[in-house]
Amino acid sequence: MTAPFRPNEQIVDFRSDNTGRAAPEIIAALAAANEGTTAGYGGDEWTALLQRRYSELFETAVRVFPVATGTAANALALAAISPSWGAVYCSEQAHVSVAEVNATGFFGGGSRLTLVPGPHGKMTAEALGAALAMAGVGQTHRSQPAAVTLTQASDLGAVYSLDEVRAVTALARSHNIKAHMDGARFANALARLGCMPAELTWRAGIDILSFGATKNGGMLCDAIVVFNQDIVPSLGIQLRRAGQCHRGAHRRRPARSSRHHAAGADRGQ
Repeated sequence: MTAPFRPNEQIVDFRSDNTGRAAPEIIAALAAANEGTTAGYGGDEWTALLQRRYSELFETAVRVFPVATGTAANALALAAISPSWGAVYCSEQAHVSVAEVNATGFFGGGSRLTLVPGPHGKMTAEALGAALAMAGVGQTHRSQPAAVTLTQASDLGAVYSLDEVRAVTALARSHNIKAHMDGARFANALARLGCMPAELTWRAGIDILSFGATKNGGMLCDAIVVFNQDIVPSLGIQLRRAGQCHRGAHRRRPARSSRHHAAGADRGQ
């Protein structure tokens, strides 16, 4: 039986972190950068610094693309890894399904979200395997498996363990589909698991990440972090088409670190 509410009891508010203020350090950094002139469309020193800082953070060479919102990050990342006839597998409560107004299908030109059950807003590898077994691979009248997306942490507050992430991405790899992580609350998941960003992403088989900044003290900005560099050309087109202009998306891709070469070999890249 539920205990009665008492007016003098403290209420704990679990709304998203984006209800709070931007971090003062970010405001100060923006003010400091707001001097002089510089090239636009990714040709400025701050964008170059962003690439270096994220590569240091993830311990490998990555490509980073700032975007305006988390919805833009998710929809455009998934559009870059799924054709218009593709199926994108997600949990039943995934943010891309319940809160983004079909943005995945819109920017993906018709790509379809396929819901996979699991506890606490997560997707289990077993349920994903069952869904892929029934996908009708090679049948021309069926959507074809193209990608899987994990919401970390889930929209119900649960965190995928490293083993759970690896199990899902291993299954995706065995079916030749790419793995995306919706990391709107990526920092919260890292704190809960006590691991490094690399462990929870490319070392665990993730190809591309939506990196949450607005929910972590940012100011009207999230990012797409690309680990699998083969995705970059397609993503650059999707970004431009959606008005998230990044001229630098087609520059020569950076050399991968030896650690990423090893991971790529393990992932069949």
